[in-house]
Amino acid sequence: GGPRPQPGQEVSVKVLGALEDGGLVERDPRLTFVPGHGDVVQVSGGGRGAVPGALSPHCAPTVPACPQALELGVPTMQPGEVSFFLAAFPYGYGRPGRYGGGPGFRGGRDGGGQGRGAGVSRCCTRREPDVPPEAPLLFEVTLLEVRDDPDPQPLPPAARLRLGAQRRERGNFHFARGDFPAALRSYRLALRALDGPAAVPPGPQEEEELREQRVKCLNNCAAAELKLGRAGEALAACEAALGISPDNGRALLRRGQLLAQQDRDAEAAVVLRRALELDPASKVIHAELSRLVKRRTPPAHA
Repeated sequence: GGPRPQPGQEVSVKVLGALEDGGLVERDPRLTFVPGHGDVVQVSGGGRGAVPGALSPHCAPTVPACPQALELGVPTMQPGEVSFFLAAFPYGYGRPGRYGGGPGFRGGRDGGGQGRGAGVSRCCTRREPDVPPEAPLLFEVTLLEVRDDPDPQPLPPAARLRLGAQRRERGNFHFARGDFPAALRSYRLALRALDGPAAVPPGPQEEEELREQRVKCLNNCAAAELKLGRAGEALAACEAALGISPDNGRALLRRGQLLAQQDRDAEAAVVLRRALELDPASKVIHAELSRLVKRRTPPAHA
């Protein structure tokens, strides 16, 4: 017994999930998430994007992301309670289904599992979905624990890094499904974790890792903002990334492209030339500079 989860609190649940044919597709002894923090799989969109950082949309990031049935159902539970949720496909994995084992769930249909925080595989090949498109699911959920959101609490640097990485990878999962608003929320939550109060000052290596994670999150924010058609916000995210890491190639390239779109050609050329100095073999940067040169060169008169 005990009080039900309140808005903003973090919950940990034990989850089993099965298809109509009885095939077990979810097995997580301890899935932790904050309802309302963008942890759930949104299924309103139909498309997939390319995950920032060139992750395959068929890879399965082992980060906390869960079907909407859990977001809606778990807040009605008390600690220790066991509930069953029968979820139609809009509240499960939607029209796309799910590929290769879940983002945060430990078992595929073969029952194999991975430890938490295993990260995102960058070597995935296309696989058949372990949750078919438009599949209803039956969940058995045990509410293990309810506690306050860790964000406002001072955390050791290692915990801030883990929380930031989990949320960024969760954003990658949403980005791959084409749910760019949810991806952006996750990236912003990752930044909030990385910038949160520290229980102890970070050491030199931890400080460097925190800077690197912030830059990755800001670059991913820029990618999500672009997908949402917000070029100004994307440019601001690039500039924030460059404020931390002035020679970050991805931020330089995207900033140059955005400046060129705003007809700020002289500024774009400076930025892109710096990006080319850092990556002379980049065909993309060469193409962007060539496009700028052609646009700035007046046509020859016959």
